[in-house]
Amino acid sequence: MLTMTLSETPGAVKRFRRSSWRFQETFQTPLKDLQRFVAAIISAHGAIQSGSVVFDSVVFDPKHVIATLTKHSLPITYGRDWELAAVGRGEVAELLESVLSDWIDFIFVPKPRPFVIYADHDEFITFYTNTKSNLNFMLDTLSSGGFKRVQNYQRHL
Repeated sequence: MLTMTLSETPGAVKRFRRSSWRFQETFQTPLKDLQRFVAAIISAHGAIQSGSVVFDSVVFDPKHVIATLTKHSLPITYGRDWELAAVGRGEVAELLESVLSDWIDFIFVPKPRPFVIYADHDEFITFYTNTKSNLNFMLDTLSSGGFKRVQNYQRHL
């Protein structure tokens, strides 16, 4: 069974930018504590079974993503509207750590989808939800883990 797949998804970023999200909150991406940060994200909504990353822009060669693609015998292909999808909590964690480690702007969509993430190469990660309870659950989990919230930040897609 394939645990990671790579595909081109023309227009995915454009569709995401047109989506309306009622609530959002942004955190700083803790590059020196990514494993714990990613574990907190995945555990906040314990039912995450899979997830996908859609690349928006790649600022520098993504050495961590390239290593992940190589590990899973996938072609070294990336760029806007390319999607890297993972099945299983461990693979989703590996995927998130990989993209957060590189200078990439991307969208992360877990399944099931209690939230969606837009992360940028400036080390900001924004959580979007359509219900306040889903957002509060994520905020409580990350804040109690000691991760730094960016106060009064609004990302405009």
